[in-house]
Amino acid sequence: MISPHIDTVRETIAGMLVARGQEAHFGEDESLFDSGRLDSIAAVDVLMTLESQFGIDLSDPDFDISRIDTLQEIDRLLMAHAS
Repeated sequence: MISPHIDTVRETIAGMLVARGQEAHFGEDESLFDSGRLDSIAAVDVLMTLESQFGIDLSDPDFDISRIDTLQEIDRLLMAHAS
């Protein structure tokens, strides 16, 4: 099952990639941060988007940043939050 909000996240990430002079297209299982396509500043932007637009509380000090490394991981996070 795919989160109904994943297109918003995809557009946000695509915008970040373009702003960094990269191609906007990326695969659902493509690494965004480990690959170096996005950096730690972009990670903060993604986290802020998830918090502000989807109400996901990411203040847990044990939050694993790898949960936002791919669109699939972000989708799982959104779906877990929706449950």
